[in-house]
Parts: sequence; structure tokens; C-alpha cells
Amino acid sequence: MTVAVEWAAAEGWNPGLGDARIFALTDPGGFYGGFLEDELVATISAVNYTSDAQSFGFIGFYIVKPEFRGCGFGFEIWQHGMRALARVPVIGLDGVVDQQSNYRKSGFILAHRNIRYAGELSGLRAETVVEAATVPADELTAFDCRHFPVPRPEFLRLWLHQPEAHSLVLRSHSGVRTLGTIRRCRNGWKVGPLFAADASYAETMLLALADRADVGAAIYLDVPETNGAAMALAQRHGMRPMFETARMYRGKDPQLPIDRIFGVTTFELG
Repeated sequence: MTVAVEWAAAEGWNPGLGDARIFALTDPGGFYGGFLEDELVATISAVNYTSDAQSFGFIGFYIVKPEFRGCGFGFEIWQHGMRALARVPVIGLDGVVDQQSNYRKSGFILAHRNIRYAGELSGLRAETVVEAATVPADELTAFDCRHFPVPRPEFLRLWLHQPEAHSLVLRSHSGVRTLGTIRRCRNGWKVGPLFAADASYAETMLLALADRADVGAAIYLDVPETNGAAMALAQRHGMRPMFETARMYRGKDPQLPIDRIFGVTTFELG
């Protein structure tokens, strides 16, 4: 897992400092390496989120060591990852541009693009925002599940309480209205998730999260392109697009409420 995260960093994906530990604990059997003799040449994650009768898989860390590309190792590790999720009815991924045609050959269909924005934000502390640690875990899981295909309580527990990160909640009389995390990365800080009832809540949370980051540090936000309000929010605060991925699904599109997803949790695990 540590090697996969290092390779991801080398590809410019800018992982969080605590990502390796959290990802490994979310599904300890969901990470695979391809070896040539004793040398690791390819990686993939095929994480199975299973809760009661619900099941959802996510593919990530599909990387071949540069000097071994074009030799068929990518295809082999890809097939292994897909076999690991053979019984999972719906599988998602965030695909880089140059692999999207290959994903389509495996039955994945484009849902929308995600755009990574970056910029320096002036934070603003909000009295209405509280630490996620003060909110009952079942409330947080229920809110998160409205924005993700299945419940993921174990991942959420790890994600919201990781070191070098801040997780905040905005509540009203009707319950949780906004959930956000900002975590320290190899370069700057990354926001995700940013789930909010509307753009006003999202802006309050984004600025509250930015207030927890180092002054002058780069802040990154991965925005679903089909959420116009989220795109406008990033642009309004001077953030600029860096690169894009394609959220693709094999199986039935879970039809997530994109208008309430202002920031994707993570490209690697969804």
C-alpha cells in the first residue's frame, strides 16, 4: 500500500499524508501488486464496500511502473482487480483521460467528469460549524450515505478522525446539513468530502475548512463538473482547474445527488 501511494505521488495525484493507512484498513484484502520475479511492476486497488445487502466496489491505484508500461502488465493487474469484484453489481472509478477508452472496453460508462481545482483561499471561521468528533457517528454515516452508493461507516470513522486533518459539520434543527474534511497532502491541503444541502452551506464549510489550513498553502477541491454551483464556488474564490478525471460506473449508475456533492471524497476510493 505504501508503494502504491508513493507511485501515486510520482504521478502527480498528491495523496494525503494519512491515505495509505486509511485505505489499507478500509479493505485490507482489496490492494494488489503485480510482480516480475521479485520486483513490483504494477498496482491496483479493488475495494469492496459491503453493508448488509448492499455492495459497491471502487477501482483505484491502477499504476504500472513507467519502465514496464506497454508490456502487458497493466492488462494483467486490471483483470485481477476486476476478478476480485466479480460478485459486486456496481463498480465505480475515477479514470484519468488516457485510460478512459480502455475502461469503456470493460463495460464502464461515463457518469460525469470531476475537475480538480487549486488555489489559495482566505479562510473564515464560522460559529455554526462544529468538529465532526462532537456529532454522533450514526448521524454522520446516515448523512454520508445520501452522497455515496452504500454506507461506509468504517471508512468514515477512519477518514473523519485522521491526523493532520480537520473534519467539520454544520447542523440545523433538522440534523446534519454539511460535512467536510480538509487533510494535509504532499503539497498543500485537499478538501474532500464536501457534501452540502446547498451552495450557501458549502461556501460556509469551504471557508471554515480553509481557515484550518496553513496560511498561504495551496488548497485542492475535486468538483463534479455537472454541479454548476460547485464549479462557480471554486471559481469565485480564485481556484483554477488543474486536471480532470471521469467518474465511470460498470453496472447501474447509483444516481448520486450531484447537486449536493461539492467535493469528491477521494479519487482513489470514491
